[in-house]
Amino acid sequence: MTQPQLAEQLPYHRLARLSPRHRWWRPLLGTLVVAVAYVITLIVLMVFVAALGSTMGSSEDADGWPEFGPVLGTAVDLLTIAAGIPVLLLVVRWIEGRPAGTVSSVTGRLRWRWLALCLLTAAPILGLAMGGMFLLPADAGEADSQWVGWTSFGQALAMLVVLVPVQAAAEEYVFRGWLTQTVGAFLRSPWAALLPQAVLFAAAHGWGTVWGFADLVVFGVAAGWLTWRTGGLEASIALHAVNNLLAFGVSAAVVDGLSSDETAADANWQVVAIDVLSIALYTAAVAWWLRRRQLEHTAPAPTPQPQAYAMAYPYSAPVPQQWAGYPAAGAPVPPPWAGQPGQGTGAPSPWAGHLGQGTDAPSPWAGHPGPVTTAPAPGTAVPPTAPGAGGDSADRT
Repeated sequence: MTQPQLAEQLPYHRLARLSPRHRWWRPLLGTLVVAVAYVITLIVLMVFVAALGSTMGSSEDADGWPEFGPVLGTAVDLLTIAAGIPVLLLVVRWIEGRPAGTVSSVTGRLRWRWLALCLLTAAPILGLAMGGMFLLPADAGEADSQWVGWTSFGQALAMLVVLVPVQAAAEEYVFRGWLTQTVGAFLRSPWAALLPQAVLFAAAHGWGTVWGFADLVVFGVAAGWLTWRTGGLEASIALHAVNNLLAFGVSAAVVDGLSSDETAADANWQVVAIDVLSIALYTAAVAWWLRRRQLEHTAPAPTPQPQAYAMAYPYSAPVPQQWAGYPAAGAPVPPPWAGQPGQGTGAPSPWAGHLGQGTDAPSPWAGHPGPVTTAPAPGTAVPPTAPGAGGDSADRT
């Protein structure tokens, strides 16, 4: 008998195929909807921010955009990126027909304890790397930085602690999440799914220096590998969030630091060397943790629907309803006369009590002379046996 195969275990980059409604065109349609919906969301946010700036009486820059200052301006920038999370999760649910949490991990949710462990692992490694960058010689002609003051720094830091993790997570959901799973819906190789998103991640930060672009590609590849290896975005979110929080925190500590247009794409080779080393150390530390923790990194593929299953495995399909009452496969089959009277079931035989059935009831012709060879039909009178015909020949009185 043909038996169904065990459910396929899907790694993280293949989770777009997790939905029973999966079709080849759904990831492509979802990508288009994500792009259009995100642009519409940005337009709505821009209108809201412009109205807020007009209400507050803020001055306008050369482009007519309200100027809120470095802290509020940075908050607006971070919120516009963070808005991608709800857009993406809704598209995953409505277009692909699978749980939105499958972008977070193979368990269908963020694993918060694992995320906290990754944050604690990333903080000292990236903190040491940031300290090493301060020891690098300053570029020629670079102006000395001035301390912004505790009041301004405290306000900026409070805003950054709240919004930077959400902004970093949004980028991970888009690049290591959606784009990786979209490519993985067509290709089984994890590297085929990880490399394109790393290049797109670097390009999204603009073109600065060759070293800066290479640094962003390395970051994207490492974060993508961590996502695939751990089965979720927690490790990459932790790396991204701590890195951005330290970078924004250093910028917030100096005057006009948050107003600077420089990004990681503008880094020189010395900064890139330290950053790549810290990324490698963090990746190795997470791999070390994985050897000591049981962490799910795959999810079972959906099982076939009953109708499709019966068509695929006709000889192992359930017994139709019209045969209800028949024994299941492998069960002992009772004899055809099981349950009939007189077969040891407790029901009396229809001829129980008749002669020759081993019962205590007397035969209806008991006491008549002569042997009885054939039982008469019920209700028929039994003729007396003629004297001398056999048996007892004594006269009856």
